[in-house]
Amino acid sequence: MTHNKRTVERYMEGFRRSDHPHILSCLTDDVEWSIPGAFNIRGKEEFDRHIEGEGFVGSPEITVTRLTEEGDVVVAEGSVRTQRKDGDFLNLAMCDVFELKDGKIRRLISYLMQTT
Repeated sequence: MTHNKRTVERYMEGFRRSDHPHILSCLTDDVEWSIPGAFNIRGKEEFDRHIEGEGFVGSPEITVTRLTEEGDVVVAEGSVRTQRKDGDFLNLAMCDVFELKDGKIRRLISYLMQTT
């Protein structure tokens, strides 16, 4: 596995545990994160505030079914399952596009779609 793919795997593992320091260690200081239709943020401080969404409890279940890499771009496809505060679960198909710089995540675009 390449260094960039290992960084993405470490990042995903941090999210599975809601481990903020672990996640932030995978990012550049000027990281950008966009979820089209939801938000577009810049910097580790802003990123940290969006790790756990309001209205949700616990850590998400993240399943990565494919990692594809070309140059400094890694694409992760898979699914996310997370529990809402009301007890219901939200199931999502996800495709994350990571742009890396010097082995750290510089930019992330998360495409999410609710599934049944």
